[in-house]
Amino acid sequence: MKLISENIIYKKHLSSTQLIVLGFFLSIILGSLLLMIPAATAKGENTDYITALFTSTTSICVTGLVVVDTFSHWSFLGQFIILLLIQIGGFGVITIYSAIMMLLKKRFSLSDRLLIQDYYNLDSIHGLIRFLKRVIKDTFIVEALGAFFYSFIFIPEFGFLRGLWISVFNSVSAFCNAGMDVIGPDSLLKYHDHLGVNIITELLIILGGLGYVVWFDVIENIKLSLKRKYPLKVFYKKLGEHTRLVISLTLFFILSGALLVLLFEWDNPGTIGSMSPGNKIMAGIFQSITFRTAGFATIPQDMLTPSTCLVGCVYMFIGGSPVGTAGGIKTITMFVILLNVVSFIRNRKEPVIFNRSVSDKLINKANAIAMSNLTVTIVLVIILLQVCNVPTLSAVYEIFSATGTVGLSRALTPTLNVPGMLVVISGMFAGRIGPISMALFFSTDHSDKNTIKYSHGHFIVG
Repeated sequence: MKLISENIIYKKHLSSTQLIVLGFFLSIILGSLLLMIPAATAKGENTDYITALFTSTTSICVTGLVVVDTFSHWSFLGQFIILLLIQIGGFGVITIYSAIMMLLKKRFSLSDRLLIQDYYNLDSIHGLIRFLKRVIKDTFIVEALGAFFYSFIFIPEFGFLRGLWISVFNSVSAFCNAGMDVIGPDSLLKYHDHLGVNIITELLIILGGLGYVVWFDVIENIKLSLKRKYPLKVFYKKLGEHTRLVISLTLFFILSGALLVLLFEWDNPGTIGSMSPGNKIMAGIFQSITFRTAGFATIPQDMLTPSTCLVGCVYMFIGGSPVGTAGGIKTITMFVILLNVVSFIRNRKEPVIFNRSVSDKLINKANAIAMSNLTVTIVLVIILLQVCNVPTLSAVYEIFSATGTVGLSRALTPTLNVPGMLVVISGMFAGRIGPISMALFFSTDHSDKNTIKYSHGHFIVG
């Protein structure tokens, strides 16, 4: 079943951006209505619409902020609906629509292919359907493996059926970077010293955040290297420049984030101060990884020092890598901006990485993404402080978490009033769709103005 028919595309002249935004919006509304069913709650009672809307939004936007406990408020049906929404949000509504098309053996029109290309930011439509099939297949494989390894931990602890359900839910949630769980009210706090839970969760988060393009490039080069027996150095050079940059930046942000968390939290008795050195390091690495859009927590977020919270906001703002399940402005976006700054300071003609230049178009896009996201985030922080009497640091942390689709909170989310919940809902939706996409959704076509050449004005900056 098509979300929006081709007739609407042509008659209403909806762009791919508008279709994507509408798809997410309609999915959220449908999810909220399903969560209002009495059978979706543990007590068999109706859930008020704002709570259902908030839960549907946080699920579709794979954020993880919750106003009611997922494990206790919702019945198995409600939790299943939430898991389904998380999976839809992780894939994206366009991927789900395409999967339905493939199941029904429908032909993809040119407009369908262009829509998929825009959604995944791909360079061409060549091999698009094959790419899409790999995305779906590999996602299910990774999630199944995650659930399999989780089951060795959770089934002995919770029994077969509940342990299996927790394993499946956590695996999908971690891979989709949603950060929601059905274990209890304290996320993964009681597993802060459990090596298995930490490693499985971290790997799922990282794999989801790397992006499918990186996945496929690495897999193909592993096969090629095994076939031709390339050494590790040659294997790395065979990787595309995007893949090498994503892997390098991912390692940098994980290690730098962990070092900063350990630096600011080492003696904090509210978080890791009383842990052994080994557990401190494990908690620091987990916190660094979860900052970048995951939302799971092994240490209480409301006990973090202000310095760690501000570092966390920066990492939540940056997020993961493109064409994956992570949120934020993306690592490549931040790197391109910083690379351009360094190139300007060094008086270089153009930014260069791996002996490849970065185009002006990409630089302009990166600047626009970062500035629009930062503007939306700051505006929402101000609005939240106006409608809710909450601590400033907690409000900042909450909104950066919402627009970064992270899901970490300083125990603020359940205390929000209705206006506050609407602000956070707006932040989660804008963060998942992207402020630029929202702007393009309401914009009209001004491409004709690009044909006009204006004389240079005299302006002063700096």
